[in-house]
Order: sequence, then structure tokens, then C-alpha cells
Amino acid sequence: MIKKKIAISVNNSWYAWNMRANLAFYFQKQGYDITFICPYDKYSENIKEYFEYIDIDINTKGTNPIEDFKSIYKYYKIYKKLKPDIILQYTIKPNIYGTIAANILKIPTINNIAGLGTLFINQNIVTKVAKWLYKFSQKKATKIFFQNYDDFKMFVNEKLVQKEKCDVLPGSGVDLDKFQPVEKKHDGKFRFLLISRMLWAKGIKEFIEAARIIQQKYSNVEFQLLGHLDMKSPTSISKEQMNIWVNEGYVNYLGSSDDVRIEIAKADCIVLPSFYREGTPRILLEAASMGMPIITTNNVGCRDVVDDGINGFLCEVKDAKDLAAKMEIMLNLTDEQRNIMGKAGRKKIVNEFDENIVINKYLESIEGILK
Repeated sequence: MIKKKIAISVNNSWYAWNMRANLAFYFQKQGYDITFICPYDKYSENIKEYFEYIDIDINTKGTNPIEDFKSIYKYYKIYKKLKPDIILQYTIKPNIYGTIAANILKIPTINNIAGLGTLFINQNIVTKVAKWLYKFSQKKATKIFFQNYDDFKMFVNEKLVQKEKCDVLPGSGVDLDKFQPVEKKHDGKFRFLLISRMLWAKGIKEFIEAARIIQQKYSNVEFQLLGHLDMKSPTSISKEQMNIWVNEGYVNYLGSSDDVRIEIAKADCIVLPSFYREGTPRILLEAASMGMPIITTNNVGCRDVVDDGINGFLCEVKDAKDLAAKMEIMLNLTDEQRNIMGKAGRKKIVNEFDENIVINKYLESIEGILK
């Protein structure tokens, strides 16, 4: 019996391996052949150990229409040669250009619109072009998943997608066994930890400003940053700027990690003051699953993970003073009060964001399309 073939197309191998590998392993157990299609980086080697892998050379950040037209042709060539039965696509360029290519070849696609990023923060001509491209391409998609109801409603209200082919997932879900609660070991310091790519839109500057405010009143508090400095991104914080902040003594930059559980376990509170147009931030799901109280912004995607005052606090977007105020409240809670918050967070994740919910929705959709 010939196995059905699923292609998973993403704009980088780090995302593919860290965010979609569990989904792929599950499909593999169900008898599907899996092929990942994404630009090469060191995580491509992890993918190759378990799945077929195809490198695709695309400019994931660029807006040059000639380059983007070439991207459509590259997807077309790969999809035509691979002949998958269905393609799952993530991130903007696979969602748009991959869908156009797949449609020419009459291959069904399931797209996942997982946050809109910086493109939709400031509405400009690039945003208008992106919306037109979404409208043109998503008509051709077979199924579209969103990661939060805000994005789903915006796309439906602006008629960028057809409502009947859309559904909303609880983010990417979280592996409850991998991200289990841990017992906190106290060493006299309270640690606020921000884990993210080091982009301005993730609220790094607001985190630093809040650190300055808190450290004027408290001496036993440490502020930590963990995540990639993406030097290629125009919206990234520069290495020079990070060094300035570190040298000022308000924050420690921990670099990046392939296992965030280690640093989460050492922290007392996870902070994400993002004004990025998020899907559902995976790091908040993972932290809450580990029983960690959270402070994040009352922003698209972020607010879905935190019930204000129950498993953390919501602060206003781009408001360092409000962030500092919420940090001070967190700091002055008793250990028992923070533990209660952590348990409430874990319960919320178990009930609403279990990865199996996401996997089952995908499987149900794939089986429905391929029957």
C-alpha cells in the first residue's frame, strides 16, 4: 500500500523543528510520509534524522516582487517533483506563495496563519499589498487555521478569507509532558525572564525601562533576556544596543537556548510585553504549563493565555510604567500566592491548550480532505 504524503512548508528550519516536529511525528505514526520544505539552517540536520527534507532558498524577510515571483516558481518546482497528497503551510511566504503554486498543481493546502507580526502593526502600503496577497491566495487554500479569534475576525471582516473554510486553533498547543511544573529553588533573588527573539516589537525596550524603575526600589531582583539576536531582521535589536543595556547593569542577556525549560525553571515570573501581532505566543503556553506566573500585554494572542489576576497580570501595550507596576505587584506576592497563580496557569493550559487538541484538529481536517 502506497503511503499518503504530507509536505510541511515553513520559512525556517528552527521553526519547523521546534514548533512542528511533534505534529509530524504523530502523522508519521499514523502511516503518512512526511517531507519538510524550509530554508537550511543547523536545525535542518535534526529534521533530516527523522523525515525527508528539501531545502528552499527564499528571502523570508524581503518585499521585492521579482524575488517573490521567483519564490512561487521555486515552490511550484518542488511541489511538482514531490507530488504530496496535501501540503501544510506556516508563515507568510509559504502561506501565500506556496498556496499559489499548489493551486496551479491542484494540490490541497492547509494554511496556518499564526500571528501577523510587525507587518500589521503600522498600517501602510506594504500592509495593503500583504492584505491583497492574502485575499488573492487564501481563496485557493483548502483549509485555513488561525491561532486566535482576533486574527480570524479581522480576516473575515475584511473579506480576506472565506469564513466557511476557516477554524481557530489554541495556538500551536503545548506538550504537557515535556513542559511540566517544577519546584522553585530559592536563592534570595527574584528573576523576571523575557524569552523571545530580540525584536523591538517584543517589548524589549519596555522591559528594560521597567527594570530601571524596579531596580531603583529593590536590590534583590534580576532581569534576564533569552533569545536570538536576529541580525538579518530590520526590526531586530542590534548587538551593540544589547551590549549597552547589559553594561548599564539593568539586565542580563543569556543568549539563546535549545531547551528553554532550564531557564524557565530558574525564573520566578515570565514576562512578554509584546506589541507584535502575535498568534498565541508559544513561550507563554510553555511557561504556564510549567506553572510559572506570567506578565504580558493586553495584546492580540497574549491576552488569550492570561486570565488577569488569576494566572498572571496583563499590562498595557508600550507602557513601561504599567509593566513595572505589574512587576511590583508580582514581586510583593507571597510564595503561596504565586504558586496558586502557577497552578491556575497549568490548569488553563491543560484544559485549553493541550497539543493533542491541535494535532487532532489537523488529523481530522487531513482525513476529511483526502477521503
